[in-house]
Amino acid sequence: MLTAFARAFKTPDLRKKLLFTLGIIVIYRLGAHIPIPGVDYSSVQTCMDQSSSTTGLFGLVNMFSGGALLQITVFALGIMPYITASIILQLLTVVIPRLEALKKEGQAGTAKITQYTRYLTVALAILQGTGLVATARTGALFQGCSVASQIVPDQSIFITVTMVIVMTAGTCVMMWLGELITDRGIGNGMSILMFISIAASFPASLWAIKQQGSLADGWIEFGTVILVGLVMVGLVVFVEQAQRRIPVQYAKRMIGRRSYGGTSTYIPLKVNQAGVIPVIFASSLLYIPALVAQFAGGNSSWKLWIDDHLTKGNHPIYIVTYFLLIVFFAFFYVAISFNPEEVADNMKKYGGFIPGIRAGRPTAEYLSYVLNRITWPGSLYLGLIALVPTMALVGFGASQNFPFGGTSILIIVGVGLETVKQIESQLQQRNYEGFLR
Repeated sequence: MLTAFARAFKTPDLRKKLLFTLGIIVIYRLGAHIPIPGVDYSSVQTCMDQSSSTTGLFGLVNMFSGGALLQITVFALGIMPYITASIILQLLTVVIPRLEALKKEGQAGTAKITQYTRYLTVALAILQGTGLVATARTGALFQGCSVASQIVPDQSIFITVTMVIVMTAGTCVMMWLGELITDRGIGNGMSILMFISIAASFPASLWAIKQQGSLADGWIEFGTVILVGLVMVGLVVFVEQAQRRIPVQYAKRMIGRRSYGGTSTYIPLKVNQAGVIPVIFASSLLYIPALVAQFAGGNSSWKLWIDDHLTKGNHPIYIVTYFLLIVFFAFFYVAISFNPEEVADNMKKYGGFIPGIRAGRPTAEYLSYVLNRITWPGSLYLGLIALVPTMALVGFGASQNFPFGGTSILIIVGVGLETVKQIESQLQQRNYEGFLR
């Protein structure tokens, strides 16, 4: 990987792309520290100092925003509205025939779906921004903070609307920065911004582990967490690269006097076909009861039960529910994102077949059987990775959104691997030695 980056900096046009991407990252991190108008920044810092961790209802969104959510900055909403809009559009593509037809139209259809994603992102940003401002006004953003109700001193309609507009504009600017990285940088703009948001919390989280440790002034806990993180990174890389290759043979076809086809290829089915989406779905769904209980008044029995069982990451009921939801959403997302019947029809149309399997319906049944078999280890792997910070690192004072666990490490490793592949592919294009050497 380091060799690829070194060679990229030696190539003039790739060096410009890398420097441009680094410049966009600097601008993005600068916006993550600019507070929005109407917020008492001193009260926010007081609550941040009194809060021991960023766990709870807003932990996941705060991680995706690089810590900007709890500081209520211009980029407080982070990239989460765009992620949510992309997932919703991807799910609706299976349900709405119009979107499915656009997906099959190629580049023009993809551009149209991207435009719909932008519109939905703005709508979600307005909705989430309104919810964040309302939460900050009531003092529920920081539980147990003495000055939480003073974060927004002026609660007039004008100030509230201004705060929502600024945060929505910040989300739009983030979309634009991501697209600039995709067009003029090294590609994967949104993924790189997500990567930077999560990686920005690494130093503070690791240092918090050291300060809360008691063995050798915390250095033993610090070193243990580093070793656990390296082992997890190796495991994630191994599983993310693992795939089941289904061999496909294309029969020869005579068109005129020429023979076409007769090639052999394969269908790569990844062990973790769903990626990080099941973890995000499960986390979001588990936050709904906590959200309802947080804004419900009184001390009813159901509210106390939710506070005791579904908001504490180390409770057995929370752990089991979280694990089962991840497994369910892994199968659910694979079922809607990979259509064996469509793949079998395309293979039959172009004269392809799996050796030993008849074309058509038997091929679809075989692909479905193989997909279900490899989804089981993939879903169990996702569940175990997501529960590592809760089960293994709780003794070191880590939160359930610790960078070396769950959603964060899956995204970091996935984006890192994809970025390296992008750089290597561009290097191969610029250093190609063909027949005319």
